[in-house]
Amino acid sequence: MVEAFIRHIRDKSILDPSKTYLLASSGGIDSMCLGNLLTKAEIPFEIAHVNFGLRAAESDADEDFLRKWAESLPKPFHVYRAETGKFAAERNISTQMAAREIRYQWFEKIRSERNLAGIILAHHEDDQIETIFLNLLRGTGIEGIYGMAERKGWLIRPMLAFGRKEIHEYVLENNIEWREDSSNKTTDYKRNKIRHISLPALYKVADDAKSNLLNSFARLKDTGKAFTSLFENWKNEKIKEADRLQILATADIVKTGGAASLLYFWLRPYGFNSDQAQVILESCRSGESGKLFESPSHLLNIDRDQLILAAIPQSFDSITISENDIEFVLPEGRYEILKLQGKEDLDKSRQNAMLDLERLSFPLEIRTWQEGDRFTPLGMKNAKKISDFLIDLKVPIVKKHAVKVVLSEGQIAWVIGYRIADWAKSTAATRRLLYLKKR
Repeated sequence: MVEAFIRHIRDKSILDPSKTYLLASSGGIDSMCLGNLLTKAEIPFEIAHVNFGLRAAESDADEDFLRKWAESLPKPFHVYRAETGKFAAERNISTQMAAREIRYQWFEKIRSERNLAGIILAHHEDDQIETIFLNLLRGTGIEGIYGMAERKGWLIRPMLAFGRKEIHEYVLENNIEWREDSSNKTTDYKRNKIRHISLPALYKVADDAKSNLLNSFARLKDTGKAFTSLFENWKNEKIKEADRLQILATADIVKTGGAASLLYFWLRPYGFNSDQAQVILESCRSGESGKLFESPSHLLNIDRDQLILAAIPQSFDSITISENDIEFVLPEGRYEILKLQGKEDLDKSRQNAMLDLERLSFPLEIRTWQEGDRFTPLGMKNAKKISDFLIDLKVPIVKKHAVKVVLSEGQIAWVIGYRIADWAKSTAATRRLLYLKKR
């Protein structure tokens, strides 16, 4: 196994003998086997152990065992005594989840402080199969079939190519001591039920069941990578970006094969889940224009024949502009405040506003528009509700929430980014201009 391990880490460039790593060790058979292999492969490492305090004297005995092992090598030994139950209660999570969060956070803390090249974990081939089945039970997509990566960020798993039986035989042949965690034998946890009940039953179906499962998962992983490549091509071709919005024509998704997966892969970086992606697709197919979907950070609007994605607008407290101010800042950007002679050529860009300075009264106020707000748009004679004005311009719902207005003595002078009010416009009689220019 030593030769196979060395060949594996060299061929895959998983570990570098010129660097020092942090070995996460429980004292169990897997991590003790890995420690022995790393030593024989001449990979420098330090040892880290978390005493979760969940098995009383047994947990303390694990810690003592590892401390003596570290001294015998000799290797630096790092130990953390965690209050696992308290941590779980404070976050309202399971003990298992708490233990996972505690150990990974602490391992990374030690790795960073010691400037180590990575955190080496003892997960093996059988752990991989268990993880994939756990993912399937949770309702995973294609990436759940990938299982654990040999290297992801600082986490390194150099034993995924080796099985539990192979590890057990190696440890016995080399007289390697280890500690047995009594909780591993129970079936109180899902993983242990899969390990002790489900998989053994499945392996009895055929002699080559395990190898066929691993081969199937490998092919599915390769298929997933192909899908990812196709998705990126589809995304680059179909998703348009404009004015901080992402836009997808419904015609480019409703009749596309794998549409729900394409939608999910597009939207998941913005906090949407696979169930939402399915509902969004069904709404597109049924033509439910106007529907709004929300994630913790983004809004998605079905607007006629397109999907429009935007970040949830930042909360905005009204601001005032005094007569001597030279700029103001909004979430949308920074604006210059200029005072010009009335003979200047007019800037007709919607992003900027040129107003008759002598018709304005300071301080001006800038706030988000409110229901009931009205103004007379430039070139019109009658007042119009802001809500109706935005509808007429077909402004998407996801953008309406962020629209702001400039007021003078409570009267709207500019709907920022859209239209100035007719009363505040520059005329032939205008002597001085207030120029609000976006940088």
